[in-house]
Amino acid sequence: LGGCGTVETKEGLGNGWEVERSMDLQFATQFSVEYYQDGYKLISLADGSRFLVIPEGAALPKGIAKDIVPLYQPLENIYLAATASMCLFDALDSLDAIKLSGTREDGWHIGNARLAMKEGRILYAGKYSEPDYEMLLGYSCPLAIESLMIGHASEVKDKLEELGIAVFIDQSSMESHPLGRTEWIKLYGALLNKEEAADALFAEQIAYLNDAVNAGNSGKTVAFFHISSSGYVVARKSGDYVTKMLELAGGSYVFDDLGDPETRTSTVTIEMEKFFSTARDADYIIYNSTIGGEIRTIDELLAKNELLAEFKAVQNGNVWCTSENMYQETTQLGQMIQSFQKVFSGEADELDELPYLYRLQ
Repeated sequence: LGGCGTVETKEGLGNGWEVERSMDLQFATQFSVEYYQDGYKLISLADGSRFLVIPEGAALPKGIAKDIVPLYQPLENIYLAATASMCLFDALDSLDAIKLSGTREDGWHIGNARLAMKEGRILYAGKYSEPDYEMLLGYSCPLAIESLMIGHASEVKDKLEELGIAVFIDQSSMESHPLGRTEWIKLYGALLNKEEAADALFAEQIAYLNDAVNAGNSGKTVAFFHISSSGYVVARKSGDYVTKMLELAGGSYVFDDLGDPETRTSTVTIEMEKFFSTARDADYIIYNSTIGGEIRTIDELLAKNELLAEFKAVQNGNVWCTSENMYQETTQLGQMIQSFQKVFSGEADELDELPYLYRLQ
């Protein structure tokens, strides 16, 4: 499988240097990386921001465009507020580049991140909207990696930049293909001089994806949702990256046109009656524990709403639940797709657990 297209980039560095090569991308469209002489790298993001990665011991080239933000290697004491990025640093064995976290220890479902915070190797420095500026300055933080949520706190971005801290906004959630999100590991590989490791990790996920896709369409229908504390069903929007994973795995999402495709919201809240009429005959149910909290039994599911007892998937024992770390493991989306495929194809009929999924008993 392949994709095409990438973020539109402005005209080079602006100082006459020629691009030696550009990073090959298969699915990602929200960033590009251009390689220049002597190890310099220009990263361009879809929001128009640009960063020049400067090799250790090298100087800022003269005459580069004023909009380009310099990042000096080795990158250390990073403030990480974008939760989707932590697994990428972890996979690249580079958690030591992160000193400050926008998420507390108990908010991480990545074992190595929790351990690093428990041992004090990574410290909590306030959430994205309320960072501890004094702490960031005390550790000479050169870079804040933010999610798109920083758009709701533009004054924080302005303050960080005023203090001389570069703000890099991870835009992986804007990728249209699930593996486009995973391919952001190549960008972080460029930041950390670990391109070879990033390429190998990405290739593993492509192999999982291709195995799942080559298995073909199962013809099975699936509902993916959780039930809120107020009793409403919260389902994934049609065309969302999770529903695309289900379809790549050979399943068919029960909702054809749920939600507004023009909004960035990934879920839709609906009343149980509407959900019942659409999803009652779904072959499989996948309950989203990442938001609704983990449950282990069918009885726990039915306690949320007794109507679920009438669902075909419940009666046939085809109810699976996501593990809590699913949304923090963007490095493993190919393997997640393969797990879905094994469920839909029947390969998992005799299993109670798969990577990132387990069956309700």
